[in-house]
Amino acid sequence: MFKKLYFFALVALAAVSCNNKESRMDCFVPVTVHVNDFLVTVDTFSDTKAAQSAADYTGVKGLTLAFYDGDTEVYKHSQVKGALEEGETFGEFNLSLSMGTYTMVVLGYGMGEDDNLVLTSPTVAAYTGPRARETFAATGPVEIASTEGVELSATLDRIIAKLQVLSTDGRAADATNVRMTLSAGGKAFNPTTGLATSNTGFSNTVNISVAAGTTSSSITYLFLASDEQTLDVTVDVLDAEGQVLSSKVATGVPFQRNRTTKLTGTLYSAEAQAGSFQLETDWLPDQEVSF
Repeated sequence: MFKKLYFFALVALAAVSCNNKESRMDCFVPVTVHVNDFLVTVDTFSDTKAAQSAADYTGVKGLTLAFYDGDTEVYKHSQVKGALEEGETFGEFNLSLSMGTYTMVVLGYGMGEDDNLVLTSPTVAAYTGPRARETFAATGPVEIASTEGVELSATLDRIIAKLQVLSTDGRAADATNVRMTLSAGGKAFNPTTGLATSNTGFSNTVNISVAAGTTSSSITYLFLASDEQTLDVTVDVLDAEGQVLSSKVATGVPFQRNRTTKLTGTLYSAEAQAGSFQLETDWLPDQEVSF
């Protein structure tokens, strides 16, 4: 079950007032937010086996930090590895906020050329491109009650599920792409709960990168409508023109957030048109990895 993560002030906040001639709303306080430390629960989801720094973890290429007063956005800024503004450090944000109580939202996510993660409120975020990516999130209340500088740290949980389709036969020479169609789940999510805000499913088409005759692995990510969810998966092998060479359906496939579900079976050979996938449903023990 997704848990809200709390933000810890590293500097004690004294209950002091602004000058009497000033409104508290006009008192802007310097705030520093560190999101260098993630808590990653790892099984087959990631190859990460040891502590890493956020800058070294390849699954996270972007960070977005936002503060909301109710539903009103008062601050939002994104950082992208390799495209930081002058003087920026990936995972550290410096800003000013007036005194008051806010909801703070932090997202960490993978990126691709056509992917765009849009955060619109503490309860709505979505990938607007063709696919979702590995995603971490944390939300929580923050009170700015002093004119002293404030430092905050955030710990993020991975909130997405992963599907991996593994072929037991070698890639056919005319096979170019694998299309994975999910009957439920979505690419939009609620950062506060970590659950999908749409549950209509979607399709994701990925290139087959291995040579002909070699077994393949195809991956897609999805947000679930509940911590555990069962749905159907259709896997189509496509040629360069988008024509279907073979198609298979796996029904009643179990998914869980922060877990990988593997489908293993023939995709390219003649028998790929019939039969069913094997489901690898046993979860490996979790490993707590800080980076």
